[in-house]
Amino acid sequence: MPKKHGIFRKLGIDINVGLFLAKRELKRANKWTTSLIVFVMLLTFLNLVVVSGILVGLIQGSLDQNKKFSSGDIIISSFLNKEKIDNSQEVVSVVKNLPGLKAYSARYTAGGSLQAGYRDVLLKDEKPNSIGGQVSGIDPAKEDEVTNLSSLLVEGSYLELTDTDSIIVGSFWFRKYNKNEFPGLTTFDENVKLGSRLLLTINGSSKEYTLKGILKSKVNEVDGGIFILDSEFRKLAGRSDYNLNQIAISLVPGTNPLLIKEALIVAGVDKNGRVQTADEAIPQFLDQVKTTFGLLGNAISAIGLVVAAITIFIVIFVNAITRRRYIGILKGIGIAPRAIIISYIIQSLLYATIGATLGIIMVFAFLKPFFNANPIDFPFSDGILVATVNGTAVRTAILLMATIVAGFIPARIVIRQNTLSAILGR
Repeated sequence: MPKKHGIFRKLGIDINVGLFLAKRELKRANKWTTSLIVFVMLLTFLNLVVVSGILVGLIQGSLDQNKKFSSGDIIISSFLNKEKIDNSQEVVSVVKNLPGLKAYSARYTAGGSLQAGYRDVLLKDEKPNSIGGQVSGIDPAKEDEVTNLSSLLVEGSYLELTDTDSIIVGSFWFRKYNKNEFPGLTTFDENVKLGSRLLLTINGSSKEYTLKGILKSKVNEVDGGIFILDSEFRKLAGRSDYNLNQIAISLVPGTNPLLIKEALIVAGVDKNGRVQTADEAIPQFLDQVKTTFGLLGNAISAIGLVVAAITIFIVIFVNAITRRRYIGILKGIGIAPRAIIISYIIQSLLYATIGATLGIIMVFAFLKPFFNANPIDFPFSDGILVATVNGTAVRTAILLMATIVAGFIPARIVIRQNTLSAILGR
């Protein structure tokens, strides 16, 4: 036990001496050189956090929009082997009484086709002016409370409860909005515009509707969708059982979706349909792309980390080489080699800490709010900067560890030189 106390006491003395030496060294250091090293560490930190954050943010932006304009916080849908949610009205009753409920939208969905110019006689090789997509029967007011669908209109106006003769359609199906973003997709010709009469067919039943509005977002379910009143959908599709296909649920901000999902499961809703949070409902390929982009960002960041480590290595090595006599004298008067090594490690850590601190301030005070307010406009999403406190803390720790190693190795190399040879400059 006394031996251990002696070891710790000696280590404490070496650390104190190392701090003293590091302080003297930094006071004598060239300010411009120090500033340049700190700037390199700042850029390295930003490379670690921002590059991967933007790559992941491209997909995260798409997921956030899907949640905002389509799925809500929680979505209940039919099982994969069934067409509808069983006992839908009982499920709706449970949803209405959920704690933290902000709004919900009950939807009927089915595949359908929409045809323009259906009364025209087609020539032998002429194709009909039609498209096929998912038709959704909605309560316009309830849907707007959950997904704010009316805000996505680029032409025309939103559905009202009296619009039994109207339809709104996603922008995928119009050439003026689908500018080679989806090559090969069949679209309406230029003659289809607001006020055009379109023939909607679901399950073999057809009815004419007037095009009232066009929706444009970066969510496939919206841009490729066809929307009519739920009452019209039931008539056209023969849904006399009132069984739904989807129930999108929006929660009061701050409510934990996982707790609400658990409440739905306890109420037995999972026996009638799939209960998923917005994150669980995302397509698997998007989740895989998000993971891949994260790995790609980490690989790019690792290159920057290596560059920073080499920079610190060179700075410390050159500093130690040029001060060999000084180091030799320190060793000659009894300063422990470990204390001298600690002084160089402290210098390296200081550079990295200042750079990382400036980087954290820049990311969370400026860059993240900026990208949230001004997302990067990509065809499939509004890209944001994804930077979490935990993720940033891990990257900061990695940067500091790399800096410790980069400061230790060159100091260790120089310190191992013979004391007399160092003093004499041999």
